[in-house]
Amino acid sequence: MVGRNSAITASICDALFIRYCIYFDRRVTLNFKNRLREQRKKQKLAKERARVSKLPDLNDIEAVQKFFLEETQLGEELLAQGDYEKGVEHLTNAMAVCGQTQQLLQVLQPILPPPVFQKLLTKLSTISQRIVSAQSLAKEEAE
Repeated sequence: MVGRNSAITASICDALFIRYCIYFDRRVTLNFKNRLREQRKKQKLAKERARVSKLPDLNDIEAVQKFFLEETQLGEELLAQGDYEKGVEHLTNAMAVCGQTQQLLQVLQPILPPPVFQKLLTKLSTISQRIVSAQSLAKEEAE
């Protein structure tokens, strides 16, 4: 009888302990997921700020020209090496500061392979967003 009571008590204690472990695990997991989401948001925001801050001051003509030449050369080098994603990214950075985007596209179209040129065209929409966000961040920092 005593052995049976202690077995029942031990089973109840085991069940309660397991239930507590499940509760605690869920609670910790929720906090972990929330922290992980926040960390990813911060990383994404930092990455976006780094990308936007990469653009030169659009009022400084020399800095814009230097940036344009560097990004164009780097994009061409990466395209020659076969790294199309990064090459297109650098070319779009150059186009972001170029005041004559249509003329630059006309120059690049016969030079670039059609799939690469299509990637460049698809990224054109991000160029205007990047310039607008860079200008708004610059205005916020100035104020």
